[in-house]
Amino acid sequence: MNPIEAHSTSRIKAKVTREEQAAQELGRTEFAPGTRVALVGVFLAVITSVPLVQLCAAFRQPERITRLAEGLIGLVPDMARVKSVNGVVSAANLLPPASQIKKIEDDWEENSVVGEVLLPRVQSLMLALGLGNEKAYLGRDGWLFYRADFDYVTGRGFLDPKVLKRRATSGGDAKAPQPDPVKGIIYFCDQLAARGISLIVMPAPVKPTIYPEFLAGGSSGSALVQNPSFDDFKRQLAQAGVAVFDPAPFLAEVKARTPEAKLYLETDTHWTPPAMELTAVELAGFARQRVSLSVAQGGRFTTVEKTVEATGDIAGMLKLPAGHWTYLPERVQLREVLDASRYWLPAANAEVLFLGDSFANIYSLEPMGWGHSAGFAEHLSLALGLPIDALCRNDAGSHATREMLAKELQRGQDRLAGKKLVIWEFAARELACGDWKQLPMALGEKHDVGMYVPADGKIVGVRGVVRAASPAPRPGTVPYKDHIVMVHLTDIESTDDLTATGKEAVVFLWSMRDNVATVASRYRPGDAVSLQLRPWSDVAAKYEAINRSELEGNEILLATPAWGE
Repeated sequence: MNPIEAHSTSRIKAKVTREEQAAQELGRTEFAPGTRVALVGVFLAVITSVPLVQLCAAFRQPERITRLAEGLIGLVPDMARVKSVNGVVSAANLLPPASQIKKIEDDWEENSVVGEVLLPRVQSLMLALGLGNEKAYLGRDGWLFYRADFDYVTGRGFLDPKVLKRRATSGGDAKAPQPDPVKGIIYFCDQLAARGISLIVMPAPVKPTIYPEFLAGGSSGSALVQNPSFDDFKRQLAQAGVAVFDPAPFLAEVKARTPEAKLYLETDTHWTPPAMELTAVELAGFARQRVSLSVAQGGRFTTVEKTVEATGDIAGMLKLPAGHWTYLPERVQLREVLDASRYWLPAANAEVLFLGDSFANIYSLEPMGWGHSAGFAEHLSLALGLPIDALCRNDAGSHATREMLAKELQRGQDRLAGKKLVIWEFAARELACGDWKQLPMALGEKHDVGMYVPADGKIVGVRGVVRAASPAPRPGTVPYKDHIVMVHLTDIESTDDLTATGKEAVVFLWSMRDNVATVASRYRPGDAVSLQLRPWSDVAAKYEAINRSELEGNEILLATPAWGE
């Protein structure tokens, strides 16, 4: 055996696993006696300090501990419902669903005093190192990007069969989404066509599509970055007879012609007022080319200029300490739309129905912080010279507004009566992450299901017991600062209105205001609550566009809701 072979053989004999190597190295690590004691002491102090701080907080804010205790109690299995096989209970059946465990984890994180104190400071340090977080990515020159937008433009094609299959089976113990946007859109188009109504689909471009150079550098011209499936998506819809208005090429041309004009907000997910208004004008011309609409009512709609200053939603996702100066508010010039002498409102009897998400709400929904009466629906109405109807809801553009429409129809309220055209706007990222469920659009009959609602214009104080409450998001985990939940209230008592006694009610309530959770976000079945109720119709024009969660069930679906405070 030559020296090289001998050396190789000795190396083979001496070869050890990474675990063995680590054990050997750790085994040779030596500490001074005082160091060992100090390290153990520091370790014990750290792991002990967290529960001690949380316990101290309980004396000041007992509701935190109550919420955490409720979550732990929820983990205890109901033995009456645990399934057994041949009299033997499986350990898997004793475990709560993954969604319940995740919810409890979120509750603990939300109510953690240590996390509340440390998280903003840690994020501030990460920012100094050039890092964002799981929601917000740092771009160049102070620009911020929403991770879901980034994932959309850089991810695999949303129509890739493997992607569709993975998403269709991704629900776990929850209901899996319908991942194919082409299938969902064609289904909706056919439903409208059966009533003689045309459909135009408008995917609103996300910021990385128009401004990729602020993420990765390079040219600042008219180059667009889209998901690999986007062109195929438009082709399939065109083959099915669905009209698609894609504003991205037009906005890229505007950007190339006037590079000094910002088309998207630097610290927000949405476009600027000029980009939105120019898109509304282009869409109005596109719509008139395809559908015979009434003649424009010249002079009916006017505008008033207003300056608004606000902080972007992505900057809010960074969860920086209060008063952090890195991302200052941005200033924009709006044009509020007036119908005669009053602010513009949707017209239920209009021949155009617009369905939109936060790209429509950003300058229309005041709680978003960027003004009101100057949104996409308002400027589309101005560009058409016609009143239009509108259903808008932040987030979930793939299905939220269609669900709103479907529920009105099922209650016997025909929101499609007299319509010639439906325009459906949604953020393009929904193509890759949305639930394109096929929803029924049949017109039902009006039913009185016996739920209590105060008379129009009346405010009634009631007491009742919570039977069910829809889920509320944890502050800071969603792009929007406000949220509404639905509560099913039973055993109502009232001295203001004796007719309410003994009845039930379906009530909408604030669950989050300006990224702060409300009491209603913690409602649980069996809670006794006191509320001031008024008809939902009294506040719907103001609050309908705000993101909300709802309960399920035919009785709930057909009930006329109330608004509670």
